[in-house]
Amino acid sequence: MNHQSPDPVRSPQLPDVAFVGRANIDITVRIPQRPVAGRTTFASSPATTTPGGKSLNQALAARRAGARTSLISNVGDNEWGAFLSRALTDAAIDVSFFQHVPSAPTGIAVIEVTPDGENYIVLAIPPETELTGEHVRSALQQLQVPIVVTQLDLQPEAVNAVFRHHRAETLIGNLVPHPTLGPTALAALDVFVSNEAEAAAILGRQHTDPALAAQELRKLGPRAVVVTAGARGAAYSDVDHTGLVPTHHVDVINTSGAGDTFLGTLAVRLAHKVPLPDAVAEGVAAATTFVTITGQQ
Repeated sequence: MNHQSPDPVRSPQLPDVAFVGRANIDITVRIPQRPVAGRTTFASSPATTTPGGKSLNQALAARRAGARTSLISNVGDNEWGAFLSRALTDAAIDVSFFQHVPSAPTGIAVIEVTPDGENYIVLAIPPETELTGEHVRSALQQLQVPIVVTQLDLQPEAVNAVFRHHRAETLIGNLVPHPTLGPTALAALDVFVSNEAEAAAILGRQHTDPALAAQELRKLGPRAVVVTAGARGAAYSDVDHTGLVPTHHVDVINTSGAGDTFLGTLAVRLAHKVPLPDAVAEGVAAATTFVTITGQQ
C-alpha cells in the first residue's frame, strides 16, 4: 500500500531536491557514560522517539533550508511507519514515493548520547523495506528535479537505478558505497559527501587533513568531494578549489543528525547555483547551529 499526500504547490523560487534512501525511528537515550560488559548504565533522562534515517533527516534539513523536497523511501505498514508519514507531511515534504510495505516492520536506530554530545548508533534495517531498483526507477522517471541525493550503501540494484534513471543536473552521493559496488561507484557522481571515517574506509587509510582526503577521493571520479570533519568544519575539492571551511566553538548538545543537516543544506545551496565553497560554508553554519539546539530533527 502506498500512502500519498497531496503534491505541495511548486514555487518557481524554490529548487527541488529528491532524496533516495532510508527512513527509520530514532530511539535516543542520554547516558552519563557508555556501559561496560556486565554492567547497567542508567539513562540521564527518558528516552525520546523521533523521525530519523539518513535520507529522511536530509530531506527535513533541505526543507528547513527552503527547498521543496521529495523522499523516496520505504517503511513498514505499521504505527511507526504512519508516524514517519505524518512527520513528513507536517513538514510539507512530498511523500508520493514514500511507500508503506505490508506486513513489514519499520527500521529502528538506537542512539546513545554521552555528555560530550557524541553519539553511538545501532541501526536495525528490515530487509523488506530496502529500496528496489523498480521503486527507484519509477520514482525518478516521474520526478523533474535539479538535484538528486542518494545513499550509496543501499542495495546495488537501487543505487544502479539512481545512476541510470536520474534526470538531475547534479547527482550527490553519500556514505561508503555498498561492497558490491565499491569505490568505482563514485565515478558516477557530481558530488560525493562523506565524513572522515567514511573517507578512511574508502581510501584504506586515515588522513589527518580532510582536504587531502577530499583530493584523493576526487581521483576516484566524482567532479567534487566534500569531507566533513566534525568540530573542525568541512573540506572540499573540485577542479577549481580545495579548502577547509572551519567552524567556531559551540557548546554541543548532540551531534546526531549534524552531518545530515549539513548535506541537506549543501544540496539546496547547490540547487541555487551557489559556488561549492560558499555552499559548504552554509552547510557548516547550519550543522553548527543544529548541534547546539537539540540534536533532534
